[in-house]
Amino acid sequence: MDTLTGLLDSPRARGAFLLRSVFDPPFALRIEDEAPLTLLTVVRGSAWVTGDDGDPTPLRPGDVAVIRGPRPYTVADDPATPWQTIIRPGQVCVTVDGRNPLDTMHLGVRTWGDRLDAGTELLTGTYRMDSAVSRRLLGALPRLLVQPGAAADRTLVRLLATEISRTDPGQELVLDRLLDLLLVSVLRAWLAAPEAGAPAWHRARQDPIVGPALRLLHETPQTPWTVAALAARTGVSRSALARRFTELVGEPPMAYLTGWRLTLAADLLREPGATIGSVARRVGYGSAFALSTAFKRERGMSPQEYRRQVTAEPDRHETAHGPLRVILPAAAG
Repeated sequence: MDTLTGLLDSPRARGAFLLRSVFDPPFALRIEDEAPLTLLTVVRGSAWVTGDDGDPTPLRPGDVAVIRGPRPYTVADDPATPWQTIIRPGQVCVTVDGRNPLDTMHLGVRTWGDRLDAGTELLTGTYRMDSAVSRRLLGALPRLLVQPGAAADRTLVRLLATEISRTDPGQELVLDRLLDLLLVSVLRAWLAAPEAGAPAWHRARQDPIVGPALRLLHETPQTPWTVAALAARTGVSRSALARRFTELVGEPPMAYLTGWRLTLAADLLREPGATIGSVARRVGYGSAFALSTAFKRERGMSPQEYRRQVTAEPDRHETAHGPLRVILPAAAG
């Protein structure tokens, strides 16, 4: 499985929260919704995104920001503008003095703010739950990733702006898929940009020795791989593969395989009707007991406990170790 495909394929956006916001300065929204991943784009006007580190980042028309949760952040016309509205978990919206602003600021389908032709228009798309398969990619994402408007896919942004206020049959599905496409567009640019902080395992896929080994591990995790077997398939010695793999990926081949198998298992455990035994076979463990032992050692809980937890509420644990923020370069021309 392509690792970028894994980000959105299991699960894809399902009933994502999408909103069009139109404001005149001054405005400041404090976002405390604990969402795992949010996309924010400016249609007109400008805005600033400020995390709790206090380092503000400007957004201009066409820019697309990917914001990794669950930490809070502020979207405002100016970093110095005091908070006016707070967005809490479940997209509960209150003013700083506890009132519900939607009573007076509702402007139509998925639209709120001061007035429809206000100076700043923002589109927000929020993923409500993590994908365990995407944990490695999400874990490497910066807290804020910005793709400039000159490099962004303006067609997708325009299409999302058109579709967000429509109520046609199947509209929720259309919006989910548009959000997915826009996210993939930004992530592909991030992964392709030199020195943009893409995870080591992604860069290593281009290596003539490590790349084939990574593809084998990703595509056939159920195979009883050993370093010797991987080396034989890639045409190098066992020691050469182990040394090169560890150097480029940051961990030995079998440690990487264990992490990938357990990441896949965590995602498969979300599927209705899946048994621990069937999941174990699909990810390369000989029995439910073997998977349970490895899962508990890695995640601190049994597969049964994990399943109960993710069924009860979305996974909001932060696992990222990437940089604080990345601003992608604008496309030439």
